[in-house]
Amino acid sequence: MRTRRENSIESVYELPLLPLRELVIFPNTAVPLFIGRAKSIQAIEHAFRGDKLIFLSAQKDPKVDVPSPEDIYKVGTICKIVQLLRLPDGSLKILVEGLLRGRIINFLPNPDFYMVSVEVKTEVLESDVETQALFNLCKESFEEYANYNKKINPETVSSLLQVENPAEFSDRLSAVLPLPLEQKQKLLETISVKKRLESLLQFLRGELEVIKTEARIRERVKKQMEKHQRDYYLQEQMKAIQRELGEREDGKSELRELEKRIKKKKLPKHVSNVVWKEFKKLSLTPPMSAEATVIRNYIDWLLSLPWYEKTKDVIDLVKTEELLNKEHYGLEKPKQRIIEHLAVQKLVDKIKGPILCFVGPPGVGKTSLAKSIAKALGRNFVRISLGGVRDEAEIRGHRRTYVGALPGKIIQGMKKAGTINPVFCLDEIDKIGTDFRGDPAAALLEVLDPEQNYAFQDHYLEVEYDLSQVLFITTANTLYTIPAPLLDRMEVIEIPGYTEEEKLEIAKNYLLPRQLEAHGLKPEYVPISDKVILEIIRKYTREAGVRNLERELATICRKIAKEVAKDPSSFKPFKINMAVVEKFLGVPRYRYGTAEEKSQVGIATGLAWTESGGALLQIEAVIMPGTGNLKITGKLGEVMQESVQAAMSYVRSRALQLGFPLDFYKKVDIHVHVPEGAIPKDGPSAGITIATAIVSALTKIPVKNTVAMTGEITLRGRVLPIGGLKEKLLAAVRGGIRTVIIPKENEKDLKEINPKILKGLEIVIVESMDEVLKTALELESPEELFKETPYLDVWELVNLQEKVEKRDYQLEH
Repeated sequence: MRTRRENSIESVYELPLLPLRELVIFPNTAVPLFIGRAKSIQAIEHAFRGDKLIFLSAQKDPKVDVPSPEDIYKVGTICKIVQLLRLPDGSLKILVEGLLRGRIINFLPNPDFYMVSVEVKTEVLESDVETQALFNLCKESFEEYANYNKKINPETVSSLLQVENPAEFSDRLSAVLPLPLEQKQKLLETISVKKRLESLLQFLRGELEVIKTEARIRERVKKQMEKHQRDYYLQEQMKAIQRELGEREDGKSELRELEKRIKKKKLPKHVSNVVWKEFKKLSLTPPMSAEATVIRNYIDWLLSLPWYEKTKDVIDLVKTEELLNKEHYGLEKPKQRIIEHLAVQKLVDKIKGPILCFVGPPGVGKTSLAKSIAKALGRNFVRISLGGVRDEAEIRGHRRTYVGALPGKIIQGMKKAGTINPVFCLDEIDKIGTDFRGDPAAALLEVLDPEQNYAFQDHYLEVEYDLSQVLFITTANTLYTIPAPLLDRMEVIEIPGYTEEEKLEIAKNYLLPRQLEAHGLKPEYVPISDKVILEIIRKYTREAGVRNLERELATICRKIAKEVAKDPSSFKPFKINMAVVEKFLGVPRYRYGTAEEKSQVGIATGLAWTESGGALLQIEAVIMPGTGNLKITGKLGEVMQESVQAAMSYVRSRALQLGFPLDFYKKVDIHVHVPEGAIPKDGPSAGITIATAIVSALTKIPVKNTVAMTGEITLRGRVLPIGGLKEKLLAAVRGGIRTVIIPKENEKDLKEINPKILKGLEIVIVESMDEVLKTALELESPEELFKETPYLDVWELVNLQEKVEKRDYQLEH
């Protein structure tokens, strides 16, 4: 709500004008002025003899001695002369009080001084919450600003902070702050109090940021100066002490200690030669020189790396399998591959280390599986993250000519492992970048090639290092970002997302016990049933892995731990049902996908794949009178929009068989929509679902609500294969679907799907769109859907349509 400030002063005044140099007077302020110009003195005396009112406005250019009307701002302040003092030199000193904003309408004729006709500008005071908030923020910022700026009088600050009127506060604050003349004039011309407060708050925040930055810089410079002075003083003292003691002894003792390390360390011959050569160079180099430090660091790196140290592999296939099953539920393929590797190693003394690549969504256990493999083998485990690495030197290291040079991440990892046969995890290999500093993926080609990595060359070491006994395991979320030559060197093992049943088992046997231990709770304190865990999975998580599920279980444990901690003796365990879950976790975050309650015309159920698993996808189509437009909504990607076009072309090509007029599409508009329009959707697998919805809308035949389908459609009605079949079938089971239509070419994929998933489903294999319609639509006799018509090519159809149109025209006329 806006209100205008009430006043008892007239709306138009004829007043003498006093031009001001580099000064803007605001209402609600009292300012002393010294008047020296003759015209200004006459204007003051004229006003003082009358009602003591005068109009004050700033000059645009303060250097102009005799300003013209164009040199004076139109907006100024109507003021009252409170005091007048005549000085000995003939000038005046006056005290004026700002009353109201005014605007010059015109200049009145007067030979002695400026007389102007002034219109009062009534300011707008917005009495809303935002204005009050701005008012409070301005007060807080000004108080903080005044603490830094000691030039502002404390009494002025105290007086200003006590003002409760936002309009008065903004005027008085504008007068106090060191704003440029143009900005002050702009504030004077602004009649909205809210906008004035916004401008003032922006200025105060900017000034505070500058002041704080300057303070930090001063403090940092001061500390640096003190440190430099202290270091210089200590160095000079050290030099004086060394001169008194003569030649330093510590340098020789350090060389003797290094020589012992070299003799003790078992090194390959070519490395030993390099180390002794560098040691000789170091003994001839002055200890305090920069070159000595570089040589010493180089020798330290060569001595700290494992050259012959290795762990003995524990090859017990039964125990290894038990350990992997204990720490990870499911993941049969990766486990089987590790068991096979150990079996071969047990039969062969030495094999080249395989390069495994675990690919799957986040949170499915790729990195933790690599740790378990190291534990099962009895090897050391080392992990480096490659996400965001863009410099080739991060892999191969920097040459020693650079200041602060170091070996690459591979050699650093080997030093950390301490053995030459660790399990080496290269995490997020699909997120390596490339820029002007090189391509890290190209540097990894040598590392991950068993035919080359026995003689890996690091730029810093400049000696060959054997990586052939390392078991490299890489992890990735996607494969398409990994360069083809690098992907060719790795054995890809896909780790799909977990099913609901797998997540339930993981939650019961792994996640919940771990959280109970972490929160100091006994199992009986958290009596949570399988049904409740399933509801948490469905309504509070949407992921392929189990990270968010573990977070939700941790939240429940924290809530119960708080109750236990209040009074452990009187705590009684309570049953955790969905009401308790909603109390602890809040309202459900996700809608659990279910089938339609009844069969409807123009609504078909599709199956979609997402990174968090499968989902049901409702596709709607409606027919309206129109001119042949096809409208597509639901935030669909380019591929999915093309699927709609292909489905429409199929329907038009089968118009006669479906019993439609040849020109049916000219008289109607068809709208295809996929609900949940805020979520982007793409891919070709919804093609047959879209075509079914369109045919249902045109024929007015409902689509069975218990049928879901997936498959890509071609213009000729063929049904092409799709991906993510396992996840889609799981979504169908969750949604209460009884019949699922899949492409013929996906029949082979059913063999790899758990029979438990297929138990309650009827799988219909199709090759053409005609078969889909016969299964999906509610028909008494599916065979009668398509009318028996002779085959007509496109030109015959066009001629037939022209005859129909000619006949219709003749009938009309």
